[in-house]
Amino acid sequence: MRFLKPISITITFMFLLGSCKSISKIPVPTPSTNTVTATAKKVPLTEAESKSWSHSDLVTDSIPGMSLEKAYAFLQGKKGVEVVVGVLDSGTDLLHEDLKEVAWVNPKEIPANGIDDDKNGYIDDMNGWNFLGPIYKEHLEYQRIIIDPSITDEETFQEAKAFYDEKQATAQANEKGYGRMLTMVTNVDNTISKHLNKTDYSKDDVVGIVTDDTALKASIEAAKQIYGFGVSSLIQAKKELSKLVEDAQLVLADEVLKKEYRSVLGDNPNTMDDKFYGDSNTGHSEKDESHGTHVSGIIAASRNNDKGMKGVANNVKIMAVRAVPDGDEYDKDVALGLRYAVDNGAKIINTSFGKAYSPKKKWVYEAIQYAASKDVLIVNAAGNDGKNIDVEKTYPNDSRDLKIEISDNFLTVGAMSANYNETLPASFSNYGKINVDVFAPGVQIYSTTPENGYEKYSGTSMAAPSAAGVAALIRSYYPKLSASQVKHILMNSGTLITLEVIKPGSQSRENPTGEKVPFSELSVSGRVVNAYNALKMANLMVNGQ
Repeated sequence: MRFLKPISITITFMFLLGSCKSISKIPVPTPSTNTVTATAKKVPLTEAESKSWSHSDLVTDSIPGMSLEKAYAFLQGKKGVEVVVGVLDSGTDLLHEDLKEVAWVNPKEIPANGIDDDKNGYIDDMNGWNFLGPIYKEHLEYQRIIIDPSITDEETFQEAKAFYDEKQATAQANEKGYGRMLTMVTNVDNTISKHLNKTDYSKDDVVGIVTDDTALKASIEAAKQIYGFGVSSLIQAKKELSKLVEDAQLVLADEVLKKEYRSVLGDNPNTMDDKFYGDSNTGHSEKDESHGTHVSGIIAASRNNDKGMKGVANNVKIMAVRAVPDGDEYDKDVALGLRYAVDNGAKIINTSFGKAYSPKKKWVYEAIQYAASKDVLIVNAAGNDGKNIDVEKTYPNDSRDLKIEISDNFLTVGAMSANYNETLPASFSNYGKINVDVFAPGVQIYSTTPENGYEKYSGTSMAAPSAAGVAALIRSYYPKLSASQVKHILMNSGTLITLEVIKPGSQSRENPTGEKVPFSELSVSGRVVNAYNALKMANLMVNGQ
């Protein structure tokens, strides 16, 4: 997409450049109303395209990516400065072949000497900090509130209690429903096993039975229906149904509420008096803990090592801050994680996580404002519930009342697909004309996973680092621009989408086609991040051209 600037804007900016004391005071240009003339790609993506579609150009490739190669062509001959990006997430494998060259290293810390050399309160924090210590699993927030209502206000408790009651009712229905199905499948299996005189029979064995026995005929027909659900055997069906019944029973018995995860850390999660808990091990605790590694690769996987992929940004160092478990993250860990990243030099922080309840949200809001006071941009995932977050709360956010921002350094990003048509917004993505700022690639994004792996993941968790990578490019090549300016550059320079699209979350069994809305109704900007346009706008602001 060409970025067109009217002559009047150029003149205005030349005047501002000559008269303003600071580039950080220059206003971000208003968005162009120019639309892109492009056709949707009519054939499936090739394997190579599927691994890098988010970097493609809509006009050139018919794929609605972020025009990254055009951006790097524009940057040719320009020099950037190093930018530290804090990844507040699960454990991150900074030994990965595509991440080890971009790992942030604390220059003031001596490795593994057991001494807090830089006097920041965190011993041996060479690559970041682990606020979870050895913890992998955690309670969900509504469970924590049910366990201890005193940790939050009455309104939040009542909301959590209503959700808990709903979960209990659903579990009760599931126990009965799946229990009946399990009994039916067991009876069918017993009947067929007895006839065949074996338990390890195949689908072909069942189809091949010839009988006049009414009960056996009924069992055969039932077995065929069960196979139609995609199971390989009735044994598999029984195992899956047994697990569903067991899960429902665990919910009803409140077994998870009886577990204790946090005590091993030794902190009090309900106060900010103790801040220096956890350890320096920022890596993954097990291979399945891959989220932070995937997010980091999207932002900054090495671009010049001929390994598995290329991240969005060069000149980046990844600071790993482990604060997101298998469960909901504690507000305390999030708040301290944000402050740690800010205090140790991060200029951008990616927060690819979210939850429905936030009992200590005040701490997080204060940390966001602290980041703003230090000129740090936070790039946040909108969430994957297919809901309007202008009316339904999701955390973290930057608005106590879902209307007024507490600061101007917080960019919330929705997820889009590679399809330039009505399915452009990801079906799972949260949206909001007030609280989602812009969209970015977030469906089947290829990136790094632990132990030199690579996988495709989907989520607004992938969209946020896509945008964070572009933000890092701006802060690298135009470092005088403020966090607020970078935020609005990403919003105002994005590709304007004029399509009618399927509103995320609107498709159902009753309404399989979903509800059609203008894409512009899904975010503040009505745009998708475009790296080339963003750099052009940044260059205009800084250099007047």
